[in-house]
Amino acid sequence: MPDMSASASLAMSHLVTLAEVDKDKVTPGVLGFIVFAVMALAVWGLMKSMTRHMNRVDFDEPAARRTGSDDATEPASSGAAEKKKQG
Repeated sequence: MPDMSASASLAMSHLVTLAEVDKDKVTPGVLGFIVFAVMALAVWGLMKSMTRHMNRVDFDEPAARRTGSDDATEPASSGAAEKKKQG
């Protein structure tokens, strides 16, 4: 029976070396893949939403700017500057 204990200890020594983790070798593993997949799905959803919203935007200029009225020749000013002119 000494052969059986020797083979069992040899098998256990091989299993222990497989279970050891090399501290210099880091891998993302399953959790890293899951996090990456969730982030990729989130970016895909955001891009799809942005495309839908951008398609709804109307980029046509108002009629006043196309005709060249006096309002269109003035440079655009902020709301604070307009209030100073009025007040």
